[in-house]
Amino acid sequence: MRLKHYLQMTYGDALSVDVREEGVVPVYGSNGIVGNHSKANTLGPAIIVGRKGSHGKVVWASRPSFCIDTAYYVDERTCKGDLRFSYFLLLSLELDRNTRDTGVPGLERTEALNRVVRIPDLPTQKRIAAFLDRETARIDELIAKKATFGDLILAREEASFLAAVTGRSHSGPKVWSGVDWIGDIPEGWLAPKFTMVARQETGHTPSRKEPDYWVPEDCVIPWLSLADVWQLRSGENVYLYDTSEKISEFGMANSSARLLPKNTVVLSRTASVGFAAIMGQPMATTQDFAGWICGPTIRPKFLYYVLRAMKPEFRRLMMGSTHQTIYMPDIRAFRTPLPSLNEQDQIVNELDASIGTYRMVHRSIQTSIDRLREYRAALISAAVTGQIDVQTYAKSGTADRRLDAIEEEMGA
Repeated sequence: MRLKHYLQMTYGDALSVDVREEGVVPVYGSNGIVGNHSKANTLGPAIIVGRKGSHGKVVWASRPSFCIDTAYYVDERTCKGDLRFSYFLLLSLELDRNTRDTGVPGLERTEALNRVVRIPDLPTQKRIAAFLDRETARIDELIAKKATFGDLILAREEASFLAAVTGRSHSGPKVWSGVDWIGDIPEGWLAPKFTMVARQETGHTPSRKEPDYWVPEDCVIPWLSLADVWQLRSGENVYLYDTSEKISEFGMANSSARLLPKNTVVLSRTASVGFAAIMGQPMATTQDFAGWICGPTIRPKFLYYVLRAMKPEFRRLMMGSTHQTIYMPDIRAFRTPLPSLNEQDQIVNELDASIGTYRMVHRSIQTSIDRLREYRAALISAAVTGQIDVQTYAKSGTADRRLDAIEEEMGA
């Protein structure tokens, strides 16, 4: 039958933040809980389906809730079968693929409701739902454990930056650096301001109101913006060689933007804060980045690793701030450990090698998580479409063997 003959998706109601009343009723948008309110517009439990933004995302609301107008909801008033089975059924349909081709992607409800689905009798629905609750809980627990281990690996990687650039493993006498995040440093090292060892730069955006600055064929100068932070999030890309946007020489000449040389070290300082990189070729930047052109006493890659070690310091600087920003006075006050050039080279080489190991382990964990998520989705689809008999499947131990196989393949 078609999905619309089995259930209906009801539009959520408008509820802006400023009119919400204090209460304990969860407010759901397209991506899950977005706040609380005093009243519910769904029964409990309910299924929330993203309409705009995270379109097609399916979320289980275990109690009466308020669904806002960026999502649809399904509860027992609009569903002819077992609601928990219906939740797994909607997950299996991959509704995020039913999208309107508009500026803001959205779920095409009519097309989704016209999907042909196989609906078993009510007792079978309940058996399937119970089976999937049990099996997906096991998978989710394993995913959570692996994700925690992955976070631990990244935390150790972050800690390795701090230990290396501050010389904590060095034997011999230590002296106080005068900087809280740096702590003690080996005798003979310095802890100057960045501006004592590198020329600080920032960027700018040529006026968007001047079409002559943005003639497509003239825009050939790489221009680093927040649109490029995705390249830096994983920490695997040290050098940047290309940017999402380009600017023209004319636009740059009529703004405060400057072409910075290859090997300039940059740091994102607004919105997506604290991501560092080294320019692999000359580039300009937006005002969302600070940059440093290194002088003769500091290696660009050493300074890059110092910025990676400063992540906790960046979090401290943003604490309590309304806007996720590191302000320029704070940036001008940055200080760096400064060993000799030979020691800097040794530290960089050691970190390059250790990061390769951390990243290899983290990639293995992430691959294992991806495999588990794929298996979870395939199991849901197979169960709700009748490709497997959930009673015999559970008794046969197939699920256990499949999970064991994923573990063995990933060496986890």
